[in-house]
Amino acid sequence: MGMRFELLVFDWDGTLMDSTAVIAASLQAACRDLGLPVPSDERAHHIIGLGLSDAMAHVLPDVDPAEYPRIVERYGHHFRLRDPETPLFSGAEQALRRLREEGYLLAIATGKSRRGLELALEKTGLKDVFHATRCGEESASKPHPGMLNDLIEILGAAPAKTLMIGDTTHDLQMAINAGVASVAAAYGAHPREQLMALRPLACIDQPQELWHWLKHNA
Repeated sequence: MGMRFELLVFDWDGTLMDSTAVIAASLQAACRDLGLPVPSDERAHHIIGLGLSDAMAHVLPDVDPAEYPRIVERYGHHFRLRDPETPLFSGAEQALRRLREEGYLLAIATGKSRRGLELALEKTGLKDVFHATRCGEESASKPHPGMLNDLIEILGAAPAKTLMIGDTTHDLQMAINAGVASVAAAYGAHPREQLMALRPLACIDQPQELWHWLKHNA
């Protein structure tokens, strides 16, 4: 049987890496350092996947944008302290390598910075797995379709043969805006009911279920 999709595009944080809690805690610590309002877990989780400016505007709407670099600096400090202990979700590396061996094109679309993604790929040993990657500062922020459109063009794929896999509504709305199908990872940052409202092909509750679904449906 032929492959339903040829290009599988993954979000990184909360989809492949179990980093949702680390990101939220780092943002909250940065706000405490600077005497700014500390966002709730729910609010901090919501901005995961957005570009920096959009994320700051959402989570700290009353803060002068001129303060964003200070917040980002403190966030980076706290994130780097916690990041070495942040694992990939169970089975992620094996599943990704198997998908590549089976002939899929694999890509990443993430709100992370290029530097942040390169460090993560180096740490996890996954740099050789992906055919292309797109980061937050290289295109318009999710849910704008720019990152997906760029990856489709770079890899010569068809939108109808592209699948976006992500754990946030930003990922799924980006897929809708780019005219591609999606699968939701409900074990990440955003609640299942919010993800389901955007009508993904499937909504997965555990990482192992995602690898199983891809094996039998992609």
